[in-house]
Amino acid sequence: MIYTVECSFADPHSEAEWNEFYSLDKLPALISVSGFQTSQRFKALSRGCPVYLAIHSIDGLDVLTGEKYRKKGGGNFARWQQHITDWHRNLYDGVERAPAIDEGEYLALSAKGPEPLIRLGLAPQAMQAVAMEKFPEYRWLAKVERTKTPDLERLPEDVHIYEPMTTQLTNGNGGAFAKPR
Repeated sequence: MIYTVECSFADPHSEAEWNEFYSLDKLPALISVSGFQTSQRFKALSRGCPVYLAIHSIDGLDVLTGEKYRKKGGGNFARWQQHITDWHRNLYDGVERAPAIDEGEYLALSAKGPEPLIRLGLAPQAMQAVAMEKFPEYRWLAKVERTKTPDLERLPEDVHIYEPMTTQLTNGNGGAFAKPR
């Protein structure tokens, strides 16, 4: 299953420090929780969506309701909570493992259907929301080669492009590769 967390951050003075915390502390803490398989962070290049996106591959909803997640789930957000806006969490079924988006790639997401991504020459994977906010109910994701990315100002409605902020962590590499790009 795919667990997504999206948000924007409203304080430019502490944003770099918050991003460092999220990428270097929170992601490694999450991937150390039993049931988390992959974790990766992204920043939106397109408008009309939250600025930050974290995508995690997890074994199921019980991972997020378990004691280990509550204890190790990424540290204390209290310092930054007042600046976190447009915050959304969803659990999606349909894709077992999030694709790793490498340095030469972007992630494309659509909630309008697979057609906008297909018209861009991509091979979207369908996901259906099964827990948390359950909105959008359906989403499609696809890898995009950076050299084949369409003009961001001319993207189809509700197609959002994200660049990776970290490499994809797996439960086998812990925080060794969490460094922000």
